[in-house]
Amino acid sequence: MTRFMPDEALLASPRGRAFPFYADQDTAMRRDAVPPTVDLVIVGGGLAGLAVYSACWHAGLRNVVLLERTGVIGGQFFQRVDRLKQRVLRSPYDHHPGAEGHRDCELLDFARLHWAHLTDIERREVRMAQAGHRSVVPLDVFEGFCRHVAAIHQVYARSWQAHVSQLESSEDSVCVKTSNGEIRARSVVMCTGERRVQAPDSWRENGKDWKRVFYWDEPVPEHASAAVVVGAGLSAAHVIANFLDKGSQVDWILRKTERYQCADVNASFFRAEGRARFLDTDRHQRLELMRRERRASIMFEFEPRIRRAEFAGQLRVHRNSHVACIGDTGEGVRLAIEGGRSIEADIAVLALGTQANVGAGLLPDEIIAPRDGWPDIEQATLAYTHAPRIHVVGAAAAMALGPAARNIDGHRVATARVLKAITRTCLPAKDGRDRPSSRSVGTNA
Repeated sequence: MTRFMPDEALLASPRGRAFPFYADQDTAMRRDAVPPTVDLVIVGGGLAGLAVYSACWHAGLRNVVLLERTGVIGGQFFQRVDRLKQRVLRSPYDHHPGAEGHRDCELLDFARLHWAHLTDIERREVRMAQAGHRSVVPLDVFEGFCRHVAAIHQVYARSWQAHVSQLESSEDSVCVKTSNGEIRARSVVMCTGERRVQAPDSWRENGKDWKRVFYWDEPVPEHASAAVVVGAGLSAAHVIANFLDKGSQVDWILRKTERYQCADVNASFFRAEGRARFLDTDRHQRLELMRRERRASIMFEFEPRIRRAEFAGQLRVHRNSHVACIGDTGEGVRLAIEGGRSIEADIAVLALGTQANVGAGLLPDEIIAPRDGWPDIEQATLAYTHAPRIHVVGAAAAMALGPAARNIDGHRVATARVLKAITRTCLPAKDGRDRPSSRSVGTNA
């Protein structure tokens, strides 16, 4: 059997390159008052929101508003990866945001168009992708491509930096309450992504707040002579690598063992036959599939570096270990491990994974109707069963699409389902008359 031999150099692509761009386009999101009435509101300007907007543009739906609280296309995605000092994505070149069935310019095309800006290693990865092999995508290339997709679909002209506080659904419209005013829309698509998993309350020693415990997506002190990292996935690996670069002594706590592989689920779930497994099963079976198939994983390229640090003694790996509680020592932190052991360090970083934003805080529980942490949505339209004008694209749709819902390709598949329902509501009928629902909402922005 042939084993893939990782190359650490693949992790070190440059960051901050300025690819040629559309000089005449204003890429700043608007901050003025939002339009009072529109056809569609997209909540979230991350990768899923970009896919939805692009698909709507191709469908001829122009009276659309995209709302993003960070004010940047890509949302918190790029903020998080930059905080981790991540330089590449494990997704191959055929995973990219955009509209399903419309090949305006794909990620691989974009990389080839900007060949002169790539390093020799990055060019080798492009050739690997062209040959159909696994490849690593530089973050610069991916971000540049996202900006390109936003520009050619005129996303910036209809994007507002705004915080959404509440959605109120009625029979013929949805009221979206934002920091920039209220919008009445015929339909809403929720693209709110994922949030970090919080540590259980039982981890807080005597229920006290932590002073030297941080999460992976928070600013972490630059200098720590000793650090503890809790978590088994890619975020944990980046945090560990950053500490090792600074010369810190690191303890790594894993509930199981580290998994070096290029995907956190079986790749078949990203294809039609894998998604079909979620069509032919009941809810209990889907939950079991989700529990069994999703697992923390780390890119192959990290393995040599981590093994080398462990052998040298700079990294101590505590496999099959469970945290009992974490407390401050006055000068640092102490982590009590089940079984009686304890670990002390200057700081601790928790990288416990992510979970879907299912609409909590924006919608009442009776609309979300969560069961086992997942919202009650329709299989065909990805709309909330109790609010058929509000749809979800992204991780919250996992009970309908499976693990693919969290994937960039999955966003395109989800968008294709949602678009069928949206166009019935938002586009004029073929006879030229508005559909019945449009009279209660209005058509002008």
